[in-house]
Amino acid sequence: MDSDLCHHIACVGLNVNSTAVIIGAMLISPLMGPILGMGYSLATYDFKLFRKALANFGFAVGASLATSTLYFLLTPLSEAHSELLARTQPNIYDVIIAMVGGLAGIVALSSKQKGNVIPGAAIATALMPPLCTAGYGLSTANWSYFFGAFYLFTINTVFIAAATLVTVRFLKYPIWHQTEEGLKQRANMWVSIIVTITMIPSIYFGYVLVKRERFKQEATRFIKNETYIEGDYLLKSDIDPLQKIIHLTYGGKLIPEPTKKKLQEKLKNYTLMDAKITIQQGFSFADANNDLLELTQQQAEINRLRSELSLNLKRQDSIQQRSLLGQQLLKELKPLFPEVQACATSEQVFYNDSLKMQRYHSLTLQSRDIKKTFANKERITTWFQHRLQQDSIRVYIERAL
Repeated sequence: MDSDLCHHIACVGLNVNSTAVIIGAMLISPLMGPILGMGYSLATYDFKLFRKALANFGFAVGASLATSTLYFLLTPLSEAHSELLARTQPNIYDVIIAMVGGLAGIVALSSKQKGNVIPGAAIATALMPPLCTAGYGLSTANWSYFFGAFYLFTINTVFIAAATLVTVRFLKYPIWHQTEEGLKQRANMWVSIIVTITMIPSIYFGYVLVKRERFKQEATRFIKNETYIEGDYLLKSDIDPLQKIIHLTYGGKLIPEPTKKKLQEKLKNYTLMDAKITIQQGFSFADANNDLLELTQQQAEINRLRSELSLNLKRQDSIQQRSLLGQQLLKELKPLFPEVQACATSEQVFYNDSLKMQRYHSLTLQSRDIKKTFANKERITTWFQHRLQQDSIRVYIERAL
């Protein structure tokens, strides 16, 4: 498999946040072979094979970084999605995954019945996506993304090779090349040093991750048990584990400073001694007997919020109905036009030079027989007009993937 194709698949998957595409890139990654080769050659002290595997590995890494950087420089989609962000903060758990994946990979290669272990190990260790994420960091000059992703790639590389080395020696593979004892000791020493240096930062990052998760758990428990204030309603709560801040937004009467201080003091009961609470009021009202006008304004605000909530619920129901409409249309189209494989529908708004607005209902079809579907386009358009009881209709046809 051409390595450039693999790079492009991984980059596109990260760019559009598609897990399925990213998994495909993992399966055809050209990096697993050279890494296993490096581990095997070190285990058997075949330094000629090690240099060859290292050269192949270096070429693949360089090509991947160059290709991914170029892709992210050219693509119009520049937002960092969750699939990309997930590969910028490695920790000790990634070391464990790399070790287990490497063990599974080399054991499967050593067995006559490989089954689906090799694809599973390739997906678990995920070599190509973090390297492409590093390319994204280079293209955007975001060095925290670059170093985080490249460190994750380094973890996977080192510990897959280390797992291979351990397994090959455990299985007592034959050593075909005579090597001086001093050279063997130096090789083993350098392997130990590299493994240790690679692991140490991940232990720290794992410790930070655990601390953040514990802070989130304690802060969530605190919010659930201690944030009730008579005469006020907690509208929103946010937890910032990095800054150790709990943001609370209330609606209701103005909260006095002593109440805020009392709430801050309660943090001591939840191992949140160094945390801080910030309190904001989405809306507040003073004593109703002294300020009836303000109370009326707040009631109007409540009514407005209720109206907005009702409108959002209706809009959500409308969106859900539109998403189900495409499924229903496909069921109705298939008996009439069997060549249609998939369809989608939406409402579009167009503006002309005079800024006059026109609304259209569009129907996009994916067909395995483009010519036949284009021949039936007029019939499909007429059917769609009658189906929606709308005159402003546009039908688009494209080849099924």
